[in-house]
Amino acid sequence: MEPIQILGYIGALLTGVVLGLIGGGGSILTVPILVYLMYINPVTATAYSLFVVGVSALIGAFRNIQKGLVDFRTAIVFAIPAFIAVYATRKFLVPAIPDNLFSFYGFTVTKDIAIMLFFAIIMFIASIYIIRDRSKEPLEGSKIAFNYPLIMIEGGIVGVLTGIVGAGGGFLIIPALVLLAKLPMKKAVATSLLIIAIKSLIGFIGDVENLEIDWIFLLSFTSISIIGIFIGIYLSNFIKGKKLKKGFGWFVLLMAIYIIIKELTS
Repeated sequence: MEPIQILGYIGALLTGVVLGLIGGGGSILTVPILVYLMYINPVTATAYSLFVVGVSALIGAFRNIQKGLVDFRTAIVFAIPAFIAVYATRKFLVPAIPDNLFSFYGFTVTKDIAIMLFFAIIMFIASIYIIRDRSKEPLEGSKIAFNYPLIMIEGGIVGVLTGIVGAGGGFLIIPALVLLAKLPMKKAVATSLLIIAIKSLIGFIGDVENLEIDWIFLLSFTSISIIGIFIGIYLSNFIKGKKLKKGFGWFVLLMAIYIIIKELTS
């Protein structure tokens, strides 16, 4: 095993820790780790990421269910359009993208480059959301008013984005649950993990039919990420996730810029 691949497994552990600590965001690191440290092509990396993110989020969701923090009604309303969209994206849309999209002044934009650039844009948007983080808690005792149509529309949009880039989309789901379902922040974070788990794993099913999966590698990588999420959940008892979010947001921003530069200059 090459030293850089050892870093990849360390990255898997850190992804789980971040997911356990702040309830989202960590999954956005999985694809860069798989592509740049484990030398996996972007299409396969986004598929593997869906599995890693899905299983890791499911573990976290079970812990939150035990604590009574998951709002199942909201999770179902959001998850149904999300998993339909993510499955269709992985099964039909991603395989339909041509290997060479277009050339620009001698630079050919391939399918792999396009996926990584789109991923970097999503990372950039996520980083801005994490850094600014101006989400407000609903007032104590405020009436829960579900905006079903908007929740379902956002579920579908998040499903398509998840299908293309392989990330959980917590930075989109959490504010939607706070604003549209009027969930308190803790419940929104907990419920988002269940939604991420369902749609990511169903999206991965679309890949099983299209790609050759290295199950030994995938299960070992995922196991390390699961260990990380338990460490993160434990550390969350002592560390305030909100303080970590801004630092993590700046890191994600730098990673987005790095990916853009690397893909356009390689």
